[in-house]
Amino acid sequence: MLQRIGDALKGREGSSRRKWITYLFVGVLSFVFAAWGAYGIVNLNFGGSNYAAEANGSKISLEEARSAWLRQQSMWEQRLGGSELPPPLRTRLQDQVLESLIRRALITERSHDLGYRVSNQALLEAVQSEPAFQVDGKYDSAAAKAALAQAGISLEGYEQQLRTDLQQLQLEGGIRASDFVTPAELTRLNDLENQQREVRFLVLPLDRFHGAVPDDAAVQAYYKEHQEQFMRPESDDLQYAELRLEALAAQQELSDADLHAAYEKEKSRLEVPEKRHARHILITGKDDATALALAQQVLAQVKSGKDFGALAKQYSQDPGSAQNGGDLGWAERSTFVKPFADTLFGMSVGDIAGPVKTEFGYHIIRLDEIQASKSKSLEEARPELEAQLRRSRAADRFGEIQEQLQTRLADPGADLNALAQQYHLQLGEVKEFAKGAGGVPFGAAPPLQELLFGDTPLASDKLGGPVLLGDDRLVIFKVLEHRKPEPKPLASVRDSIVAAITKEQGTQAALGAAQQARDQLRKGTSFDAVAQQLKVTADPAHFITRNDPSVPAQVREAAFALPKPAADKPEYQALTLSDGGAALLAVTAVRTGTAAAGEEQMARTRQESERLGTAAALAYVDEIRRTATVRKNPKAFD
Repeated sequence: MLQRIGDALKGREGSSRRKWITYLFVGVLSFVFAAWGAYGIVNLNFGGSNYAAEANGSKISLEEARSAWLRQQSMWEQRLGGSELPPPLRTRLQDQVLESLIRRALITERSHDLGYRVSNQALLEAVQSEPAFQVDGKYDSAAAKAALAQAGISLEGYEQQLRTDLQQLQLEGGIRASDFVTPAELTRLNDLENQQREVRFLVLPLDRFHGAVPDDAAVQAYYKEHQEQFMRPESDDLQYAELRLEALAAQQELSDADLHAAYEKEKSRLEVPEKRHARHILITGKDDATALALAQQVLAQVKSGKDFGALAKQYSQDPGSAQNGGDLGWAERSTFVKPFADTLFGMSVGDIAGPVKTEFGYHIIRLDEIQASKSKSLEEARPELEAQLRRSRAADRFGEIQEQLQTRLADPGADLNALAQQYHLQLGEVKEFAKGAGGVPFGAAPPLQELLFGDTPLASDKLGGPVLLGDDRLVIFKVLEHRKPEPKPLASVRDSIVAAITKEQGTQAALGAAQQARDQLRKGTSFDAVAQQLKVTADPAHFITRNDPSVPAQVREAAFALPKPAADKPEYQALTLSDGGAALLAVTAVRTGTAAAGEEQMARTRQESERLGTAAALAYVDEIRRTATVRKNPKAFD
């Protein structure tokens, strides 16, 4: 019911308080939908009941359940291009809808029983802080009514639902906030995360272990055994019609009256900021004291009446302005670093200031002219206003076309070319839009993948969509040809099979050599002697962290997976490498690195506490559902 308003909540930023409310609001919905399993105590004996489910005595009406299902059904049928939902999917989705309503009812009941309440003042603040109800950052009753009308609910219904949500949030927010990390736990966690291990390793490269070229029988056997690796993925050839927001914007026609109205509305915002024309001399030196002393000497010369431009050419270290007598031209405040800008925009014409220290050195500044801020004229603002108006109108039209296409695609006689012509859509084709990889020009396009290769894929010659590929792009499409997964011909993959067999044989030979060398190390042979015997070099032992990029990933992971070595008794391991070949590893010591401190440590504490709090809240809601007495009406959606 509140989906569109929920989208607005997630799509905008506000005060820290609003972010917390938003986070919890989204959290409550995620809890409701977190687990669909119909576990707990369930009784299906409903007889002729006029409600869809009962949870611990709280009843969910047939009307509420069927309204929720209609929204879900409409969404899924649009995804499937107007196709009817298969019975198994329909049954599963209906149970998910009912389960979500049951969980909401149980959480509401529990929060009420525990004494959580929402005052009228808190409710009013929540309503007024909703971004969808605001104009220029302030609550606007007309905007609220319009947003609710678009969502199809009344203000009273919204307030009732919001009060329930906020009441639940008090309960769940309390659980989240109550979890914490003890100093000992955090110390142990930091010790593990920052642990360092002293390692020494050598690599046996693949090219040192050439195997025999595999014969046809070996290639055939490998092909059959690993056939899933050589499959041509499921794919579709598509015809599509695409709508882009930028194309719609270019189509919008604007009149002078439109621009005048927009100008009057935005006039207060359309300002040319104040600009200042200044000169400066930048002084640097081998150290700060030397630079400051020279800057003070030059400043004294400026104040004695010497020509500023000549002194800039003689002393300034700014390559961009020195030869122009230090002239910086006309510039806004934002052009300069803060210390320079603060000084310059606090001066009067003719003033000389300095030395002013910035990250570049010491500056001596002279202000020559000031150009006061002013409102842009209509002509100056025209390009900005035109772009703004076109995009705003295009966004409205984009939403209208999307809704109209959803309706038109449900018509069995819908034609892609006719729709493209009517709505000025760009036609195109995609050859082999593959499952997983997708295809040009859409990329992977997960929403399109879901429709094409999901549980109920779109049939050939049926229209699907509209599919949003971002906020400013949508497509409708038709499957021209569907291809099932099939093995690639052996001839086309023979070279890769030969390479794979050769790599596998060489890697196993390298691993065997590494294992023999490991056994020698365990018997007391030195690492240097083993390396010399294998004719490879090995860096000296050194400490590494869990994310040290200088060590191959497999070696690093193995180093931290091995037991902590005893004194004077290293731990050894032989392992294969992902790019072929093998490695021999020795872990000789373990130490704890430097833990985070100050703000970083506090942030880490908050992060871990929030993680534990979220897990506790999820477990709490899960337990409420598990222990509840629930009855579901098997005919709720008939």
